[in-house]
Amino acid sequence: MTVSGGCYCGEVRYEAEGDALMKAECHCRECQYITGGGPNFFMAVPEAGFRLTKGHTKAFTRSDLANPVTREFCPNCGTHILTRAPGLKGAVILKVGSMDDPSQYGMPQMAIFTMDKQAFHAIPDGVPAFERFPG
Repeated sequence: MTVSGGCYCGEVRYEAEGDALMKAECHCRECQYITGGGPNFFMAVPEAGFRLTKGHTKAFTRSDLANPVTREFCPNCGTHILTRAPGLKGAVILKVGSMDDPSQYGMPQMAIFTMDKQAFHAIPDGVPAFERFPG
């Protein structure tokens, strides 16, 4: 599969090649900040197949968490493009909203960190839900 995408203002563009390693929706409190309140829909893809084709991202890593992720976003418009997680070596986590064709995402395979789920968050019927990250 080849996925292309970028930010809202067009300064950052990317392409990713390879099969999705995971498709999920995350309900953790940190993701709620990034999305403006909803769950974070993402697709993990092989890092080796990912490349920026235009511009560059700005990175942010929290210093107060034990195993923080690094979030990368457009330095101009702030669109969250991807996340790099210490527990997912060899993968980048693409934000579905940054994809040119979000329908390539399909459906999540799981909902994670539901311990932080808000009453207004919905998990599709039949999607396995986990209080934390499974396994």
